[in-house]
Amino acid sequence: MRLRTSTEDGAREAAHLRALNLERVLAVAMDRRGPFTRAQLIEATGLSAPTVGSLASQLIRSGVVADLGTGPSRGGRRPSVMEFNPKYGFAAGIDIGPTRTRLAVADLRGEVLAHHIVSTPSLGSPVNTVTRLAAELKTLLKENDVPAGHLLAVAAGAPGPVDIDRGIVTVAPNLKGWIDVPLRDILHGALGVPVLVENDVNLALIGEHWRGAARGHDTCAFIFVGTGIGAAVLIDGSVHRGHHYMAGEIAVMCMGPQYLDQDYGTRGCLETLAGLEALAARWPGAGERDPEQWLGELFEAAQNGDARARKAIEETTRLLAIAVLNVGTVVDPSIIVLGGALFSPAEPLVAAVRQVVERVARSPVDLVVSELGKEAPLAGCVLVAATEARRQVRLRLRKLRRAG
Repeated sequence: MRLRTSTEDGAREAAHLRALNLERVLAVAMDRRGPFTRAQLIEATGLSAPTVGSLASQLIRSGVVADLGTGPSRGGRRPSVMEFNPKYGFAAGIDIGPTRTRLAVADLRGEVLAHHIVSTPSLGSPVNTVTRLAAELKTLLKENDVPAGHLLAVAAGAPGPVDIDRGIVTVAPNLKGWIDVPLRDILHGALGVPVLVENDVNLALIGEHWRGAARGHDTCAFIFVGTGIGAAVLIDGSVHRGHHYMAGEIAVMCMGPQYLDQDYGTRGCLETLAGLEALAARWPGAGERDPEQWLGELFEAAQNGDARARKAIEETTRLLAIAVLNVGTVVDPSIIVLGGALFSPAEPLVAAVRQVVERVARSPVDLVVSELGKEAPLAGCVLVAATEARRQVRLRLRKLRRAG
């Protein structure tokens, strides 16, 4: 065994220190909105002028930072001005829904450059569905002139519990045949980039916390009511997923002891009692139409005195209010965001739920409607993917540094 010399140890330490300093400078550059100078980098990082100058030059050569030339003088030498290049790489989001899938391409800051909605393929295996969606994303990338090799990360959302460590959708009840689907591996095989997989309601809350109704609330919850029902919980800024990745699966919440001796899975859980299908069954005006068509008519009928419409809304309201109260009691969030198709006509149902909650809750529960609406899960995808893409940039620069 050959012992390393002190010279070799010193070289390794110097290389490691330079890598750390490079990441410090890059982090400041990424977080800066608009142009900045080397002097500002020195002030923000606390590093010496020669170190910052050398590292900034390296970032400019790599293309991660753009050299904008010199700025106006303030009595001394004209300062060098530069700016982070958010189009050095790209991120993509795929929000897979039971009927529609939303796709987005964004830059490294998470600014969406392209957006597309497609029908979720319903025929064939889950592998076939995901492969076709990957092809749709490739088309979107090509149409928006994203160069080959510049897509750095993808985040995908699915309507069901997700084992995020393995990237597997354990079950998606509203997608046919989706049991233990290796979504991450399928997408990675089709796209060739790092893929992160997450539950769609968790992503909706991430999106609302980033740019929606939950901004500034680090302990909050999101309750989704649409084709399915689900919830997501953020505690001290982190998503709470649970030991079995089942946290927030309130669709299977028991709504009363009278349901325990029945066929519980199809009769007694929250989703079968208060989901869109249950509400449609309570009101004959729904028929087989899209909820977007009949929900507005239902609320209008109730306002006009239709007894059956009022009863349908009242029964659904009570059940949803119980779910809100239970989530609020267990989590004690500063805010609960309501989203999904059932809350798209917003105020009538939200006001009714809020009325019940305020009557029963022991402490105030701040109930608000999603600001991002149907785009909330995709916004979460974009943030998760952009964060991973920025990590990939740091890894690339580290490798380039070692190679050089």
